[in-house]
Amino acid sequence: MLQRTNMAAPSHAHDHDHVPSHSVFGFWLYLMTDCIIFASLFAVFAVMSHQFAGGPSGKDLFEIPGVALETAALLLSSITYGFAMLGAYKGKKGTLLFWLAVTFLLGASFLVLELREFAHLISVGAGPDRSAFWSSFFTLVGTHGLHVTLGLLWMLVLSVQVIRSPKLDEQAVRRLTCLSLFWHFLDIVWIGVFSFVYLTSVI
Repeated sequence: MLQRTNMAAPSHAHDHDHVPSHSVFGFWLYLMTDCIIFASLFAVFAVMSHQFAGGPSGKDLFEIPGVALETAALLLSSITYGFAMLGAYKGKKGTLLFWLAVTFLLGASFLVLELREFAHLISVGAGPDRSAFWSSFFTLVGTHGLHVTLGLLWMLVLSVQVIRSPKLDEQAVRRLTCLSLFWHFLDIVWIGVFSFVYLTSVI
């Protein structure tokens, strides 16, 4: 009886030291709230999609080749982040940091192209105050751009933490996994933006 109790004690202590984390599950819940926000913005754009107030429409001003380049940069960044996670799972800091840097550059390129598009639209008189269409457009696309910006800042913070830590532990990989969920989520939202906002407006 004593032997059986002693054998069970280390197992109990081991389980206590490795309490499962609920951070990834909690982050999924956060993403669900973000889904509600973007769903609301898409709904507003759908209602306002023909309210031009006598001004230009998306068909008049959208440049699909430029938007396609933005889309390619963001979707490619999702692939490169996947390579970064493979490096993280294998404990290879160099591989992880390299692909995080590539992902960051692609995400930053997306933002630069988007800001250039915004500047062009405002310069030709299609700013957010021009009509309900442009107001809903800038709100939806701008909210997505803000999320990408926060994702890039988050990526920088995690990269610094990885550089400073002696090795990739379970907590670091879990944080990278949460950012992975966030980044892929932004790709899915952008596919909706590209299809529902840009392509639908041009057709």
